Amino acid sequence: MSGLLALLDDVAAIAKVASASVDDVVGQAVKASSKAAGAVIDDAAVTPKYLRGFSPARELPIVWSIARGSLFNKLVILLPLALLLSQFAPWAIAPLLMLGGCYLCFEGVEKVLHALAPQEPHAKAGADKPLSATRLEEAKVKGAIKTDFILSAEIMTIILAAMPDHLTLWMEAGAMALAGALITLAVYGAVGLIVKADDIGLAMAEKGRLAATRSLGVGIVRAMPKVMTLLLVVGTAAMIWVGGSILVHGAHQLGWHLPQEMIHHVAVAAASVLSLGGAVEWTVTAALDGAVGIVVGLVLVPVIQHAILPAAGFLRKE
Repeated sequence: MSGLLALLDDVAAIAKVASASVDDVVGQAVKASSKAAGAVIDDAAVTPKYLRGFSPARELPIVWSIARGSLFNKLVILLPLALLLSQFAPWAIAPLLMLGGCYLCFEGVEKVLHALAPQEPHAKAGADKPLSATRLEEAKVKGAIKTDFILSAEIMTIILAAMPDHLTLWMEAGAMALAGALITLAVYGAVGLIVKADDIGLAMAEKGRLAATRSLGVGIVRAMPKVMTLLLVVGTAAMIWVGGSILVHGAHQLGWHLPQEMIHHVAVAAASVLSLGGAVEWTVTAALDGAVGIVVGLVLVPVIQHAILPAAGFLRKE
């Protein structure tokens, strides 16, 4: 009997430790998710631009396809890679993130240049052959998942940096996986609501019982085209800003402190002059990070378009 009681005590103790571990994992996941809030907002702003031009019936399936790709990016590719790099090659994390930051700067600036000076129809061979709806959707989803990979890499790196030292490798992996899943759910849940807001507004306008409900629905329907255009602008700006901030922070980690220190000093000085504190400091820092992103993007666009892409195309033909 005493042996049975001792066994039950051991089982209870193990259950208590396991429960505490689960609580620790969940707590660390929630805390780390909040640390990545800035990158999450950028991700949510970037994604809706990939849905422009599709029928309402295809919007949620496309969001779901991108969300699945984002989960694959975070949990299957980036999580194991982040854990391996943190254990065996922590020095490689900053250069790899900076490579992704360069890509964001390139893509963001390229979109701005195309908006300012659209290409002529004859600029690309075969450009007069429009893609089918299915092929266009696949291309858009792939593009969104490719951009999400860079933003997810930043998110997972922020989450990894927020993990306390006392966690075991498995607890760290569990907390990072849970945080990545929570963030993906939050981002693409918000994106789904944004892209379907016009349908919700239309239903309110047509079926609302109260005049106020119908008026609100009409207002939502009228506002959504402007909101989507604004999100397109914000999403492109976010790509450039995030890319620039990754490069500045990465350079600081690699020992080149001048860019980050200059940006910090200018932001602090602006905040002190305007006496508005943290809001001004954050805004100035983001603006200067974006300026870095624009400069880098302007350098990369001609290099990639006129050197790297033609070289890659030549090698594929060989």
